[in-house]
Amino acid sequence: MSEQTAAADFAALLRELKDRSGLSYGVLAKRLHMSTSTLHRYCNGDAVPADYAPVERLARLCKARSEELVELHRRWVLADAVRGQRKPAAVAGTPSVEEGADTGPGETAAADAPPAEEPSAAPVGPTITSPVQEAPEAGTTDPAPSRRRTRTAVLAGIAVAAVAAGVTFAVGLPGGGGSDGDAGAGRHRPVGAAGVTAEESTTTPASPTSSSSASPSTSAKEKSPTRTPAGSAPADAPEGEKRKSGVPVTVRAEPYAWESPCSQRYLVDKPASEMKPPPLEEGAPAWVAAHGAVSSGQQYLRLTVQGTGPETVVVDGLTVRVAGKRAPLAWNDYAMAYPGVGCGGGVQTRAFAVSLDSARPSLAPEPGNDDFPFKVSESDPEVYYITASVSSYDVDWYLELKWSSGDRSGTLTVDDQGRPFRTSGNKGRPAYEFPIGGDGWVPEGTTKLE
Repeated sequence: MSEQTAAADFAALLRELKDRSGLSYGVLAKRLHMSTSTLHRYCNGDAVPADYAPVERLARLCKARSEELVELHRRWVLADAVRGQRKPAAVAGTPSVEEGADTGPGETAAADAPPAEEPSAAPVGPTITSPVQEAPEAGTTDPAPSRRRTRTAVLAGIAVAAVAAGVTFAVGLPGGGGSDGDAGAGRHRPVGAAGVTAEESTTTPASPTSSSSASPSTSAKEKSPTRTPAGSAPADAPEGEKRKSGVPVTVRAEPYAWESPCSQRYLVDKPASEMKPPPLEEGAPAWVAAHGAVSSGQQYLRLTVQGTGPETVVVDGLTVRVAGKRAPLAWNDYAMAYPGVGCGGGVQTRAFAVSLDSARPSLAPEPGNDDFPFKVSESDPEVYYITASVSSYDVDWYLELKWSSGDRSGTLTVDDQGRPFRTSGNKGRPAYEFPIGGDGWVPEGTTKLE
């Protein structure tokens, strides 16, 4: 699917919801805390939001049904996945949007917008300058403009060569940007992205000549699955096998999604006087990182699973793995909802729940939802919503996603940027809220509503 087509499909549904609501662009923009022109660009297909949170808030304001929310997220995933495929590599110091453009938070211009003009690299070595020189300003003298312009061009060429050499050197380093998957030490993932480790095995018929006399090393190699980074193949695999052995599915995890502001709370080891106001949902990852916060009572996780090609991939299941359990954190509990603000939440499809207090936590579909397996492809992603609850422990946990495609199968380990997800109980902890129009956090329940 082309970038223009994906963006147009996404914008068409967004515009349909907006028109059906009967609300003007100005009213919606004010309620969403964004500019009217930014909202226009989203609905016209001129821009695709970099984050899904403002899209979901807009859809809920327009009273979108649950199936429309799922379809809108699917179209946003496709538009976001193909974003910028035709764009040239950015040059350091070159702005991604035109200076002075009215862009909203987390917005990226669509592909049909003209890219910023890039300076051409000058060759290293002697440079022939144009005989036409710029005239000096009145009252000034400029004895050697051509020599200064030549020196500038040479310096620019040297800088380009140095950058190219640095990139080549970084690619040669272990974990320095090669194709070793997300496990490389030099790889930086955005906040909230999935940490993925691929474990793939190919099912092949047993050889009729095999016997118990095979060497132990050969038997172990045949029986144990091949662990490779996502999207890569074993180095000693045949060429045809290499072409088909890349992991055919990707997972994007958003560990700080909100089902609704009223349901989201965080534990923080700081007094209320040192806390910033509660963020909007798209600002939650940065707010959590700045405060060292831990999801309190429950964690709402959004997983987007998408194939990497046209073939169908079966998602066989999700398994919860506990990495550690401790006594719940003795920290203060901060509610993200402003007192008096209504909180609504739609019923999501593909919704699951898990109690981390259980000895063996396992996912169970919410009432009215189907259970695994599901099918995905590049053009038909799936979104899974997971509510993990806990009251008696501070739990480190992660997920294992099992997939299969033809004669191949494997497991993806999904976590929070290489770290386990973390959720802690909050029983008996001091709770705080942030009143609308207030200038600080106050004990929960003490705010008087007018």
